[in-house]
Amino acid sequence: MKPIYPLPVRNEFVFNSSPRDFTVEEIPLYEFTGEGEHLVLKVRKKELTTWEMLDILSQYVGIKRRDMGYAGLKDKHAMTIQWVSLPAKFEEKLAAFTHEKIKILESVRHNNKIRVGHLKGNRFDIRLKKVLGIQKDKLDSVLKWIKANGVPNYFGNQRFGTDGTNWMDGKKLLSGELKIRDKKTREFLMGSYQSYLFNLWLAKRMELNLLLEKFSEEEAEHVLKLPSGALKGVKAQPNFFKLLEGDLMMHYPHGRLFEAEELEKEAERFETKDTAPTGLLPGSKTKRATGVARFFEEQFDEEIKIFGARRYAWVQVTEIKKNYVEEKAHYELSFVLPKGSYATNVLDVLRGTNQI
Repeated sequence: MKPIYPLPVRNEFVFNSSPRDFTVEEIPLYEFTGEGEHLVLKVRKKELTTWEMLDILSQYVGIKRRDMGYAGLKDKHAMTIQWVSLPAKFEEKLAAFTHEKIKILESVRHNNKIRVGHLKGNRFDIRLKKVLGIQKDKLDSVLKWIKANGVPNYFGNQRFGTDGTNWMDGKKLLSGELKIRDKKTREFLMGSYQSYLFNLWLAKRMELNLLLEKFSEEEAEHVLKLPSGALKGVKAQPNFFKLLEGDLMMHYPHGRLFEAEELEKEAERFETKDTAPTGLLPGSKTKRATGVARFFEEQFDEEIKIFGARRYAWVQVTEIKKNYVEEKAHYELSFVLPKGSYATNVLDVLRGTNQI
C-alpha cells in the first residue's frame, strides 16, 4: 500500500485506460536531420503493444524486429503516438502501408537509428469522467499542488506485466528457481524486480515524509527505529519529499550524480527544481547512498546480476492544461512528464491515494 498524500482530498472520478480517453505522445530528444540511411516514422497506434506494432511493420517490409529502432515502450490500452526507425530503402514500400490499428502520420530521414531513451519526455492527454460538483474544484486544487510540488516517480503497473508477476519471475531467476536461456528475457524480468524494489524503497520514503508532516523528528525517529538526531533539521525543509544526509541527487531534468552534503542548501535547490533526489535500481556498477539515506536504501538493495542505476525519486509535471466540460461532467487534462515516468502517478495524486 502506498501512502495517502498530504492533501485534504479524496477524489472520486472514472478513468478508462482506452484510446478514447487516454493519449500518449512522445517528445523527441532532438530534431531529425532530414537526410541519412534511416527512415524515422511518426506512428499512431491503438490496442497494440509497441512490440506488436513493430512486428507488424517489420513483417510488412520483410526485416527482423531488431532492425527497427524505437525510443520507448507505450501502453497497449492508450492511443499512442511514437517514433520508430528502419532502413530508408523501405520508404517507397511503406507509402502503401495500411492497418486498422496503425497509421503512419509522418516520415523523415535521419542519419542514425532511434535508440531506447532518445526522448525528452511524453505528453499525456487524459479524460476523467463523472466529475461532479465540488469534485471539479478539488481537482483544480490538487493540480495546483502538483504543479508546485511534483509527484513521486513510482514505476507503473505496466512495468510488471499483464498479471503483475514479472517481478516474481525476476526474483526466481536470481534465486535459481527459474531458468531462462534468452539473455534479453532474463534482463527484462530482473529489471522488473529492480523496479519492484525501487517502488518499495520509494513507498518507505513516502512513509517518512508523511510522518514528518504529522509528528516531530524525534517521534518519526522512534517509529522508524532511527538513531537519535538522524532527522535533525529535516522537518523544516520546504519540500514535501524530505532529503536525508547521504542522499544521492541529480541535476534536473538531467545531469550528473552527486551526494547531498549541506541539506539545508540542497533542499533549497530541490525546491527551485534545479535538482532532485534519486533512488536505487539495485545491480552492479552503481553508486549507493550513504548515512541516514542508506538506512532506507539497504533494506531494498539485493545482489542482481545486471547493471544497476539511479532513478529520480521525484519528478515535475509541466505544461499542465485543464478543461472542464460541465454538461458531460468531463475533466480534460494535459501534461508533460520526463521520459520513464508514468501518468498513473499523477492520477494517483489526483485521487488522493495510490496502491502498489
